[in-house]
Amino acid sequence: MSVNIVVVDDDPGFRRMARTLLAARGLRVVAESESGAAALAAVREHRPDGLLLDLHLLDDDGMTVAHMISQEARPPLIVLTSTEQTYWSQEELEQAGIESFIAKDRLFDADLKGIFSTTA
Repeated sequence: MSVNIVVVDDDPGFRRMARTLLAARGLRVVAESESGAAALAAVREHRPDGLLLDLHLLDDDGMTVAHMISQEARPPLIVLTSTEQTYWSQEELEQAGIESFIAKDRLFDADLKGIFSTTA
């Protein structure tokens, strides 16, 4: 069974790299979005298992987008990414519907398959 992921980031280069990295880990990227509004639409259309979500988007911040998406009927597992270290506690992340935070410079070493496979 494949694990379907939506990648949300305003940088097309990062989205391309994330798609390649996720595919190499055996995960399937079903959509990419550059904004919070497009992310919400992609989640509603594709009903992914997971969402790789950047903190800074064109129209909103990742925490707000995560909170909106976590209110969906069957929300995906959300992993927040950023070039900055998170300054939110685990409790604050969980309240926004975020499973975990991974700094972008640590994404290559992260167990993405393990994190996202808990949803399948």
